[in-house]
Amino acid sequence: MKEKVVTLLSESKAARWTALAVVAFTMLTGYYLTDVMAPLKGLLEGQLQWNSSDFGFFTSAYGWFNVFLLMLIFGGIVLDKMGVRFTGLGATITMIIGILMKYWAVSTHSLDGEVWHILFWDAKAQVFMAGLGFAIFGVGVEVAGITVSKIIVKWFKGKELALAMGLEMATARLGTALALSTSVPIAKAFNTVAAPILLALVLLCIGLIAFIIYVFMDLKLDKTQAAVNAQNQFVDEEEAFRISDILKIVTNKGWWYIAILCVLFYSAVFPFLKYATDLMVQKFSINEDWAGLIPAMLPFGTILLTPFFGNLYDRKGKGATIMIIGSILLIFVHLLFTIPFLSHWLVAIVLTVILGIGFSLVPSAMWPSVPKIIPEKQLGSAYALIFWVQNWGLMGVPALIGWVLNKYCFIGYFSIIGTGFNTSQGDNILQLVTMDKAVYDLTEVGSISRKDTTLQVVEFVNNSAGSVSSIIVSTGDTIQRVNISDKSFKKVEKKKEVKVPMYSFDDKGRISHFITSKGETVTKFSNVSSFYNYTLPMMIFTGFGFLALIFALLLKREDKKKGYGLELPNRES
Repeated sequence: MKEKVVTLLSESKAARWTALAVVAFTMLTGYYLTDVMAPLKGLLEGQLQWNSSDFGFFTSAYGWFNVFLLMLIFGGIVLDKMGVRFTGLGATITMIIGILMKYWAVSTHSLDGEVWHILFWDAKAQVFMAGLGFAIFGVGVEVAGITVSKIIVKWFKGKELALAMGLEMATARLGTALALSTSVPIAKAFNTVAAPILLALVLLCIGLIAFIIYVFMDLKLDKTQAAVNAQNQFVDEEEAFRISDILKIVTNKGWWYIAILCVLFYSAVFPFLKYATDLMVQKFSINEDWAGLIPAMLPFGTILLTPFFGNLYDRKGKGATIMIIGSILLIFVHLLFTIPFLSHWLVAIVLTVILGIGFSLVPSAMWPSVPKIIPEKQLGSAYALIFWVQNWGLMGVPALIGWVLNKYCFIGYFSIIGTGFNTSQGDNILQLVTMDKAVYDLTEVGSISRKDTTLQVVEFVNNSAGSVSSIIVSTGDTIQRVNISDKSFKKVEKKKEVKVPMYSFDDKGRISHFITSKGETVTKFSNVSSFYNYTLPMMIFTGFGFLALIFALLLKREDKKKGYGLELPNRES
């Protein structure tokens, strides 16, 4: 009787692409939560009284545990030792725990006004707890990322590896795009910044179910692998994890070039996306309700382009060259974002599209190149170490940008509050702007005194000494310039108590919220808009792009010396 020939489950196109789709969906749900609060910077400042430093502190929390507690490295060791099923399930459950804490922090009122002294600084309790939840989530999503990378190598090695990785990244970026484009409308529809986070929690629970489905597919793959080994009389003697494996990885110069290129490139993209919506509002004067749609074009673009470039790498090679071209595009885009007079919304769209091309090029070649440099048995640890290096950037750069914005780029606040209050202003809208740590009342300036007027600060004008001398404001179709010396431009003195309305100042002498009263009703308005100049932050991002280009060139030179095959196709046939 003829013996039945057993083939690997991964040889079935339907099976391997189904496995990819399932794990990619789990990553989509994780990436949605990763960026769901990025467009909410303005609403967080308005609803919860956060500032740029608070936002930067919270965003940097993503890498706390991964960097300082080495959780990513431990995750890689667990992955190589325990396998993709155990590690993937643990990572997804960790994500859910983190998001639960984050949701509680921004939705509860029990932390309102509380400040905790932590180590060497005072932190708002709400910001710290939201950051702690984000840090726990960051461990889960990063370990899930390296797990999925190893899963793809397991199913697609010698086949459409770069294309599969490109499609997985594209699907994950869809989560980013959805977060950037939907979080503000959802938050405004439910009048709370907690609403999109709750949606992310629901999606992530569905992602957990999807990964459980994958677990059964992976079990079947291992069974067919064992059957094939028995059929070919091959004994699979997979070596257990050894410390020497870590040493072999970190002494590999090619691995270091990829790791440093990774941290520099992603530090110029992901932290940029955290602030991109605010950049669209501040520099390009795009309405807050729609500002997130332009940054969302970047990950939406990668959905098509990353698989395209991945397939190109599979068939034609040129991986190192692809990374060099992507780094050049990154420099070009951020450099043009620094130019002050390029402030038309069409410029923002064009630059975002080009950045999306660069963002598709580098990852589509970088991640599939790692298996050409590192043996498969060490891949989990190799990817984990790269992600660990990357997390230094994902942790430090957002905090750096928030600090720079708050210290060197702050221009002023502006807010419109209330109508019809029983105050000395009568039925007029009270309109205020703060500059240079002083607060001014614009209520009686020209046509602004009409209660149906909507006023928008277009530009702050500095004098030769660098101080604000006037502002350009828009009221409907009318644009007017208001000088500080104008007698109708009244300075509001800092006092602990005034009749009504009452102004509350922060520790830098800037207005933080307003309290008004009508009869026995007291209302607090915190919808304060902050104005920042983003030139310096964009120069920082440009610098990361230049450094990324240098290491991409070094990687190509190392490939020529060691013969890794980064310029060769991935497909064996």
